[in-house]
Amino acid sequence: MRKAPIQGRSAPAFWERRGIISWLLWPLSKLFGLLVAGKNAVRDLGVGIGKPFPVPIIIVGNLRVGGTGKTPIVIALAERLRARGFYPGIISRGYGGRSHSKQANPIEVSSKSDPTVVGDEPVLMAQRTQDAIPIWVCPERRKSIRALLAANPEVNVIISDDGLQHQGLTRWAAREGGRDIEIVVRDHRGEGNGFLLPAGPLREPADRDRDITLVTGNSQGADSPTDVADGLHYIADRPAFTLAPTLAFAYPLHEPSRAVSLELLLAQNSNAPMTAIAAIGNPQRFFDAIQSLLPHSSAPLKGIPLPDHGQIDVALLNTLDGKCILITEKDAVKCAHIDDQRIWVVPMQLTLPNALMDWIETILQRPDP
Repeated sequence: MRKAPIQGRSAPAFWERRGIISWLLWPLSKLFGLLVAGKNAVRDLGVGIGKPFPVPIIIVGNLRVGGTGKTPIVIALAERLRARGFYPGIISRGYGGRSHSKQANPIEVSSKSDPTVVGDEPVLMAQRTQDAIPIWVCPERRKSIRALLAANPEVNVIISDDGLQHQGLTRWAAREGGRDIEIVVRDHRGEGNGFLLPAGPLREPADRDRDITLVTGNSQGADSPTDVADGLHYIADRPAFTLAPTLAFAYPLHEPSRAVSLELLLAQNSNAPMTAIAAIGNPQRFFDAIQSLLPHSSAPLKGIPLPDHGQIDVALLNTLDGKCILITEKDAVKCAHIDDQRIWVVPMQLTLPNALMDWIETILQRPDP
């Protein structure tokens, strides 16, 4: 399969393997590790953690810097919990928006919110859940939870988009970190070279116990899944599920009701240059998924990665040839001001296994401590 050529990188190449540069930076990585260990030691003493919250908290995060596909999982998790009779709420730091400023107060997000204020991912979550699930953003997650529960007292479970390294989300004192459920999301890159920042991509050591790992796409390397049975397998002796996100349909930027099969759209434009643009953590995965659906006789796909949470610039669009430009849903929420008939939005669909949801439900139904 041909890979879509990309322009630039969202992360240093040396993060994926151990070479000269990573070894030169290794002493700084060890220093970073000592800082993380010290922070965890303070947390274990209960200093500065704050009063536990009265509802369960589910953390959906990743160990490495950059995106690994958390947002579709948060959306799917919230929707599945709601279908099972729970009343979930979502909190986020609002990366990419002005609400991410340290001075910002909690803000409630709706499908009509300005992504430059609250961030692109929270707006996408609101749109996908049709404003049926309360979503609040603030750089201080504890403030978000308090505001969310005050405005929505019926909420009985909080989903935190990211926050594995945040020490203030506590409830169950007997559990490590005090969280009810910690979910690690990893993609095919795994933990890269296994080093902490700046020698590698990890924000904390990968060997700390978590409740479960969700792998978006096929895992590679020494920690590839083993003992697969009914969707459940194990990575480093921890339970894991491999998820298979799909790109099933597409729609014009400002006309979601005109959704068509992505394969049909690609076939109709196979004789003309096509471009895919993605301002996400791992744009190559988006490009590869589209490339895999292209007819073999089609023109090559041009992939243009932008920094995560970046803006699609009209000046860039004006330089592109062809009549079909494909973008992600996350990028589409920032393109309301763009009037370009060539742009098609490609949503990602993801289904969580019933076995995973059954396990989560048993945790949430434990007696209050």
